[in-house]
Amino acid sequence: MLLLKRSTFIGAVLLAVLCCAGLATSQQVHLDDEPSAEPTADAYQQLPLGDAERATLREAVKSHDYARAETLLAGESLRHPQVQALLTTLGSIFFLDGKYLNCAVALKKAEALAALPDRDRFTLALSYIIMNHRDWARPELERLAQSDPRNPLYPYWLGRIDYDAMKFKAAEAQLQQALRLNPAFMKAYDNLGLTYEALGQYDDAIRIYQQAILMNRSGRLPSPWPPLNLGTLLVKLGRLGEAEIYLQESLKDDPHFPKAHYQMGLLLEKEKKDDAACQELLEAARNDPSYPEPHYLLGRIYTRRGDKPRADAEWQAFQKLKQDSPQERPH
Repeated sequence: MLLLKRSTFIGAVLLAVLCCAGLATSQQVHLDDEPSAEPTADAYQQLPLGDAERATLREAVKSHDYARAETLLAGESLRHPQVQALLTTLGSIFFLDGKYLNCAVALKKAEALAALPDRDRFTLALSYIIMNHRDWARPELERLAQSDPRNPLYPYWLGRIDYDAMKFKAAEAQLQQALRLNPAFMKAYDNLGLTYEALGQYDDAIRIYQQAILMNRSGRLPSPWPPLNLGTLLVKLGRLGEAEIYLQESLKDDPHFPKAHYQMGLLLEKEKKDDAACQELLEAARNDPSYPEPHYLLGRIYTRRGDKPRADAEWQAFQKLKQDSPQERPH
């Protein structure tokens, strides 16, 4: 386990990371509505580079040739170990490249030189969250919330951390704070709906989900998550006709969304429409081969049909994927 608070250890790890760029990777996670980690114009100007090197770096980032940018910055950071901007820019590019451990190490090394700007501290917090170290992310977000109490992103993410820790009342308070700061924050509504659902306050959850869906529809690129979350709750409550409307909306927003196909399959299975249910479940499995639940439900349907060989194959697939897959929550 990395002890990132110990600067001497970080330095050793950083040297290893820089020499083996790309070694430490993590699953890429899409983070809507978050500030871009891409270096700013000011960040480029702060780097101790010549004009030609600076232009090369810009072009590498613009063309997503992150390995080239990382190699350039890694070499410069070894030549100029006291220049914080090299490390924060390197951390930003590691984040863009999906190398979240590398990002965290670079930013903690930068913090040993001077206090991190809020933008970089937030990137660090998101890296910790993506690496499933919410305990490391919380103090970073709390510090950000103290330094900029009008920014709704910080209570929003603290609320998500509380939700994942099953501290639902604390999550409710943080998400409501985010909405006080930004009443148009769709994702805060959606996550508040999840929180009310976890608290068993289903009427409140439905109302808040509907608010999130209204906001989502007006967005340039609507997310499939808000209608999925409401449809999922309505399936659980047995309100299948209403649920189908929202699940269809989720699939309209993303026709390849495996969780919406799974929930539609579950709905159809409850309505005893097994052929249609199997089509949806097979589509969910095709779109996400690591998704266990479609195989479980397919096994149940094939068992009911008396097709033991296919049922056994689906049960085995479910068990294997369940062992291999981490727990996941909606984004």
